[in-house]
Amino acid sequence: MTLVLSLGTHLIEGNPASAVRVVVYEDLQCPDCAVFRRMMDDKLLPAYAKTVAFEHRDFPLPRHAWARPAAIAARFFQEIRPELAVSFRRHTMQNIKQTTAENFKERLAAFAKANGVDPRKAEAALEDQRLAALVEQDYQEGVARGVARTPTVLVNGAPFIERFSVEEISKGIEAALKP
Repeated sequence: MTLVLSLGTHLIEGNPASAVRVVVYEDLQCPDCAVFRRMMDDKLLPAYAKTVAFEHRDFPLPRHAWARPAAIAARFFQEIRPELAVSFRRHTMQNIKQTTAENFKERLAAFAKANGVDPRKAEAALEDQRLAALVEQDYQEGVARGVARTPTVLVNGAPFIERFSVEEISKGIEAALKP
């Protein structure tokens, strides 16, 4: 089981005390982000959860109709329980092809209900300006760092952008772990 927690406003998987930071700018409607999520679950977290902090940042691309509401919903679930936010992110990315702007709220309500959360509260959270501001803060931080595509993953500042192999990112993590 991977440790998941909120540190400040950021969701962290792995070892929050690690000096090695893998900062992940992700869009929950992005197919390449879904590929990276599977890479994290299948390869990176099993190998590095004890030694590396994987920090999530929201970077909903303007061209994706439901990415920003999904990021806001993820923040809502994060405040309930960080593990639930990871489950929502994972579930949302696994179901990109079945989700549309028209059915997003219905799918959000179903996820909430299945996880013991009042669906009305989950839907109401989409209008929460504080949660929206947290998403926008991540987005603007990403823009300031030069992020333009997702996923953009920074391993102690070294960028991996959009499409990369598990071997490439593992090599970056291994280099960062060396004293």
